Amino acid sequence: MVRQLLIRGVHLLEAPSRPPRRADVLLEDGVLVAIDPDLSAVSGEACVSADGCWFGPALVDPHSVLEEPLQGRAETLASLGAAAAAGGYGTVALLPWAPTWRDRPERLGWSWPEPLELLPWGSFSVDGLDRELAPHADQLAAGACGLAAGATLPPIDLLERGLRLAEMGDRPVLLPPRDRSLAQRGFVRERVEALRAGWPLDPPGSETLPLETLLNLAGDLPGLQLRLMNVSTAEAVARLRRQARPPMASVCWWHLVADSGGLDPAEDGWLLEPALGAPADRRALIDALANGVISAVAVHHVALDAEEELLPLDQRRPGVAGHGLVLSLLWEELVGRQGWRAEQLWQALCWGPARFLGRPQPLLAPGTRQWLLFDPGHAWRWADASPGSLAANRPCRDRQLQGRVIATGLSDPAGWVLAAGPPN
Repeated sequence: MVRQLLIRGVHLLEAPSRPPRRADVLLEDGVLVAIDPDLSAVSGEACVSADGCWFGPALVDPHSVLEEPLQGRAETLASLGAAAAAGGYGTVALLPWAPTWRDRPERLGWSWPEPLELLPWGSFSVDGLDRELAPHADQLAAGACGLAAGATLPPIDLLERGLRLAEMGDRPVLLPPRDRSLAQRGFVRERVEALRAGWPLDPPGSETLPLETLLNLAGDLPGLQLRLMNVSTAEAVARLRRQARPPMASVCWWHLVADSGGLDPAEDGWLLEPALGAPADRRALIDALANGVISAVAVHHVALDAEEELLPLDQRRPGVAGHGLVLSLLWEELVGRQGWRAEQLWQALCWGPARFLGRPQPLLAPGTRQWLLFDPGHAWRWADASPGSLAANRPCRDRQLQGRVIATGLSDPAGWVLAAGPPN
């Protein structure tokens, strides 16, 4: 039986070129049927007032990691899909990083049931070892959205050879401005706050020096669709600002909400690659995102299982998980504290990431299930919710949170946090 739901009085985010407005939306079994429908013709069974809530396109994650899609202990294809849907993410692009590196066409065939969209990044090198080039054209023909390197910049000779061959055409090439050999095994950016705490330090040069290499290559190859992965320092932001036409860059969401000056030493989230910065780095990243120097926020989901999460920091792999947290915490930080408009946040989490991937920017239109309803006033705890994810390295599990995705066309309506009554 078709079930209709009329949501009254939402703040609507239809498209990047349109200002927000108040509207009613009509849903049938999770599908957006109409915006501002003729109420006299609505025969729905339920109606809900969503005053103060925001209805917009589902979010886009430009890069995350899933190592074992079928048998993973830390995360599987099914659990990642459930976590993405719970957080309002309709599209996730997966890096080729895995024990069996996804560097050839037969390894790129993973998918999700509609309406979720899973996009594979192809690999720049064979097995991610940065010794020889992977078959770029074959991967792109098999459906890869672009090419991506590992967590550190490939050697300049291999990098230049692959870029000049140009088998990627107009597809994006995702490269990290990071030199692990310069990081000195540090896991916190070299700043006063980290010096005081005695943490192992990662100097800014581990990012700025490879960034110079990438900018020089981009200048020599004007047709290159370069994408910078996870910019993390104030110095890198300053360098991009001096560029007449900087390449698109992403930032990991956790770098926007946490820093070495404010994160409790007992909390999760200290160990990242690139390293966690200081308050000045976080401010520079937020400002760069606000004015377009940084184009997209990435979840850059890296899942650890419970056993690995118990290891000391120096023996644990870096990364945080958290599709279900991103919109809540960034709304709290950017809209609540920084005074951003809601459409600016959607630019960072939806429309900008789509452009980053070379995809059309999502729009709200009848027939789509790629939508979400967000309530900024909804108080909740992640530990009490059903996150979907199996990852043990999920920050803020015991914290009271403000703002939640309460419904989305990506998931079963039975899981929506909505109190619907009879239609008016």
